[in-house]
Amino acid sequence: MSTAMTTPVGRMAALARAEVTLLGRSRGTLFAALFVPLLLPFSVREAAKGMDLAEAGLSLGTVVLPASIGFSLLYAVYATLVSVYTARREELVLKRLRTGELKDAEILAGAALPAVVTGLAQSLVLAVGCAVLLDVGAPDAPHLAVLGLLLGIVLCASLGAVTASFTRSVESAQVTTLPVVFLSMIFSGMFVPLEVLPDRMASVCELLPLTPVITLLRGGWTGDLSAYEAIGPVVTGLAWTVLGVLAVRRWFRWEPRH
Repeated sequence: MSTAMTTPVGRMAALARAEVTLLGRSRGTLFAALFVPLLLPFSVREAAKGMDLAEAGLSLGTVVLPASIGFSLLYAVYATLVSVYTARREELVLKRLRTGELKDAEILAGAALPAVVTGLAQSLVLAVGCAVLLDVGAPDAPHLAVLGLLLGIVLCASLGAVTASFTRSVESAQVTTLPVVFLSMIFSGMFVPLEVLPDRMASVCELLPLTPVITLLRGGWTGDLSAYEAIGPVVTGLAWTVLGVLAVRRWFRWEPRH
């Protein structure tokens, strides 16, 4: 084995290459990761047409674009990783990997890399497509858009590992992912922007895991989110990420559930 392969980066890259092969054999997971996020924005577009967006200072594009990226993070990263971690655990892959050079964090990160790269690439394609087709243009505050995307990837990866900890099989992953997926789609500002919700309800929705990500993404394109206003979403997103990491360290299972 070459020296490069004994470094953390080399070990994770090797694991990621193997994961790409395994992921390609799971047609259901691959379809959900690659195609579902491309279809859902059309539903958001139709729903947004019935809202009074102008009064909230929004446009069709600034609603659909962040939602599109949010769908990609939910399906290409979060839901995919729940299936991946669960499948590899039940197949004893994770248990075998722990007997080698790989550390626990490297195993989780290496297995997550294909899903993360897919989510990142898909988000960029959707952002460009929506910006062109819906005449949104480039983001007015690109640093917020980048921050929101990176925060969303890390957050969804950690939530995926947490959910996999309580998922017994790949089939049951379709059920265990529903709470995060539906709560995020309905109450995190994807289908219905927080700006059009009653203030009290919006304040509660701001505390959900994916809400900070959508807020930062939308603020990145509208430019209406000041540095002070961005602090709250950033802190909330980081708090959920830290909680996710702690939960993984406490509850993640490396051997099959019986």
